[in-house]
Amino acid sequence: MKKAIVIGSGIAGIASAIRMAVKGYEVLVFEANSYPGGKLSSFRLGQYRFDAGPSLFTMPQFVEELFLLAEKNPKDYFSYVKNETACHYFFEDGTFLPFKSDVTEVLTEVESTLKVSSIPLKKHFEKSKFIYNKTYEAFLEKSLHKFNTYFSKAVFKCLSNAHKLHLFSTMHQVNRKALNHPKLVQIFDRFATYNGSNPYQAPGILNIIPHLEHGFGTFFPKEGMHSITESLVQLAKDLGVKFILNQKVTEIIHDKNTVLGIKNGSETIFADIVFCNSDIRPAYKNLLPKLKIPKHVNKQEASSSALIFYWGMKKQFHNLDLHNIFFSENYEKEFSHIFKEKSVYHDPTIYVHVSSKIVKNDAPKNCESWFIMVNVPSNSGQDWEEIRKEIRKNVLIKLNRILSEKLEDLIEVEEYLDPIRIEERTSSFAGALYGASSNDRMAAFFRHPNFSKIKGLFFVGGSVHPGGGIPLCLLSAKIATNFVKSE
Repeated sequence: MKKAIVIGSGIAGIASAIRMAVKGYEVLVFEANSYPGGKLSSFRLGQYRFDAGPSLFTMPQFVEELFLLAEKNPKDYFSYVKNETACHYFFEDGTFLPFKSDVTEVLTEVESTLKVSSIPLKKHFEKSKFIYNKTYEAFLEKSLHKFNTYFSKAVFKCLSNAHKLHLFSTMHQVNRKALNHPKLVQIFDRFATYNGSNPYQAPGILNIIPHLEHGFGTFFPKEGMHSITESLVQLAKDLGVKFILNQKVTEIIHDKNTVLGIKNGSETIFADIVFCNSDIRPAYKNLLPKLKIPKHVNKQEASSSALIFYWGMKKQFHNLDLHNIFFSENYEKEFSHIFKEKSVYHDPTIYVHVSSKIVKNDAPKNCESWFIMVNVPSNSGQDWEEIRKEIRKNVLIKLNRILSEKLEDLIEVEEYLDPIRIEERTSSFAGALYGASSNDRMAAFFRHPNFSKIKGLFFVGGSVHPGGGIPLCLLSAKIATNFVKSE
């Protein structure tokens, strides 16, 4: 039996292991941490449980596809619910907009609350669906780095509609022109943060993202986001995949053109195929020291990172839902003066995720588990200790003002993540959450391909094609493993 090794057990690494096991390979997964999942993990503080990383679950069909591929029933491993409300939006002037998952309800709410016609918004949702339908197969299911891709029907369909895809306008320009209220522009600009980009720089084609949330819906696993990792790890183990934790791979070994295996400290382990789920820049630097990282990849702007506070709140908030966004009217005063980086979203949000709204044992009775995220730049030597203190203070001032509370008196337990900790725990270059940003209309073509010049070596995860986030990471595994024939 041929052997495949997977370096890293992020969601893309686990998915690659499952797909290779289905193909008939013996699969070993090496993970430097004591737990699998990468960013998609969890932890406890006293009686409170927190999802450490991603908090939004879209396109669950890509997770279910792995179970079906293995001829297993997804419901035997994990379950999830569809959210009735995609997000609650709070504004400084007291405006409150619950965006239901159903677009028709959103349109009604917008007309009622903002006192404007919902026709432009309806057309904007339709355009988002149009972009998805024209680009999905070409850009998300295929390698953009294979010459034969450009002779497919999917690419022809995409290119024949290129003039309608807003490649030469920014997201903000498209949103400002299409929508008839500044608050709607703010809401749709924030979708750029889904892949760590800036709506004032990212191309308008990224307006595909709203369709993922409102066309397909948003969901949440009944046991929390970490249960996605747990269920897929269990599936992999059921297929014979072996997970080797607390084992840091130190090098990918190869001759001139073919992968040979890995070094795990002083031990050499041979394999026919190697999948690298490490962030692409550290992978070249640490695991492939004899190879040069492609210049265009090395020059790519890192995506945004995050400053995340985890608060165990000794109170229940009935005006908050699972997902909540707090918009700022005066960003320069509250946050922007802290940073000089142009890539930071200059019309920011505070995102508050309350997992205990669904997972009841995430917090004690009458309490809640809060995940509070602010978009920040990736690490380039900033004083994160001072930044964290100032942002925490400003977050409390803002949330206290909007919620009419004194939250600091309700915080029972607390932890945080910043770009430095994110890089340390996930090997993400500079703590960037999504690898490279998409602040360039050609960014999709500049991501590292899922294959390499070395035969048998493949790359998966958020720092390579097609990008970051759970659905795209799962698709990276699909693209990469499709290059390998079944045994």
